[in-house]
Amino acid sequence: MKALILSGGHGTRLRPLTYSQQKQLIPVANKPVLFYAVEDVIEAGIHDIGIIVGPNKDQVIEAVKSVDWDADIEFIYQGEPLGLAHAIKVARDYLGDDDFVMYLGDNILREGIVRHLEHFKKGNFDASILLCEVENPQMFGVAELSEDGRTIKRLIEKPKIPPSNLALVGIYFFKPIVHEAVENIRPSWRNELEITDAIQWIIDHGYKVGWTKVEHWWKDTGKPEDILDANRLILDDIRSDIKVETKARIHGRVIIEEGTQIDESTVIKGPAVIGKNCVIRNAYIGPYTSIGDGCVIENTEVEDSVILEGSEIRNAGRILESLIGRGVKILNSDNHPIGRKLVVGDNSQLML
Repeated sequence: MKALILSGGHGTRLRPLTYSQQKQLIPVANKPVLFYAVEDVIEAGIHDIGIIVGPNKDQVIEAVKSVDWDADIEFIYQGEPLGLAHAIKVARDYLGDDDFVMYLGDNILREGIVRHLEHFKKGNFDASILLCEVENPQMFGVAELSEDGRTIKRLIEKPKIPPSNLALVGIYFFKPIVHEAVENIRPSWRNELEITDAIQWIIDHGYKVGWTKVEHWWKDTGKPEDILDANRLILDDIRSDIKVETKARIHGRVIIEEGTQIDESTVIKGPAVIGKNCVIRNAYIGPYTSIGDGCVIENTEVEDSVILEGSEIRNAGRILESLIGRGVKILNSDNHPIGRKLVVGDNSQLML
């Protein structure tokens, strides 16, 4: 069995950050979102992985190769993102006639895919999808189940009147019949080959499509608020791991990596994670904050935020629910105690 992980696309909903970096590389709890998908696949016993790359392919390749994965990983260039089914078409030679899981690299699934893969194999399904109960099914692709609830009857994209509250998660299991399906569907109104159309083709031609229900949380990290929400959810599960000596006042579960310097005037309330070689002085780091490697935080309060590596924030008052890119400078000589909510792209400079 193989895995196909998608890490292409333009990430327009995460602009301005994605002008300079691939969206799947934005970190959640100081780990690129893409890495959670790779870890899930390996945990499920799949060690042949193809990663679809696009406009920022060099970034993705460099990031993935920086880790010694227990897997053979190949990179497959898609070019223009013409739909999820198009990614399967592009990867046809790599996939061969093997069964495979397709995992969208901007999704995070709390429980992993082990149980879902076992269901696909035991049920001898031609395809199997993951479904998750949502409060707003009209915003998703939604599944209509058969009368006995065992198989999928129909998939509907963003229905005005949803037949259920079960939304499609961005993880799919396929047998080779999907390649025939992909060759027989037409581009949608978006001029993309939709994976929902390919699965519907499989259903309509009498093949067996199963499903499993997500029991824990699932996040599609397509927007800044999704990144922050996923960061909260993952930090809820961390355990304390403080690798430096500090006289800072630390409360709750906190990870502090090697080389970081934190003075005694700083207060940290977890859950929070602080990367390597940071300098934090006279600061308050509040719950649900992730700070990347090499950051400087001084005379500033940060809470419920994600700050990427190499950023410098001084005298910035109180920063809440913010997503700050790489190498950003936020400076304020007046140090007014004003709360701020920011989404700042890489290498920006803000004078407050």
